[in-house]
Formats: sequence, C-alpha cells, structure tokens
Amino acid sequence: MRWYPKGYGGTRRDPDQVKRDGWHDEGLLAVSVDDDRLTWPERELVRQLGEKLYGPRANDPEAANG
Repeated sequence: MRWYPKGYGGTRRDPDQVKRDGWHDEGLLAVSVDDDRLTWPERELVRQLGEKLYGPRANDPEAANG
C-alpha cells in the first residue's frame, strides 16, 4: 500500500489548467507574449505590461529599437 500526502501522486494538471486555476482562485494571470490565441494588439499589450512591471526582456529585439 502506498500513501501520498495531499497534492502528491495521482494525475498531473497540464500547464493551461494550472494557469486557469490560478486565474480563478487567485486572480493571477500567466500569459505568454507569444501565445497564438492572442491577436497582435493583445500580444503588444501583454508585452507593454510586462515591460512596465518588470523591465525589458533579455534578448528582446524590440527593446533595442525602443
């Protein structure tokens, strides 16, 4: 017989489910600037928010031109 502490063992959630749960439970939003489900203006908004909160990304060609 195997005993696992709560949260260990069983099935593993896929990354999108973790993100979905984080949004619903904690109000946290994890979005990739390269997510193909977003339109260009939406990706640009994500990029601008990220830069405002955390600074430019490393190896970002847009940051060098701005």
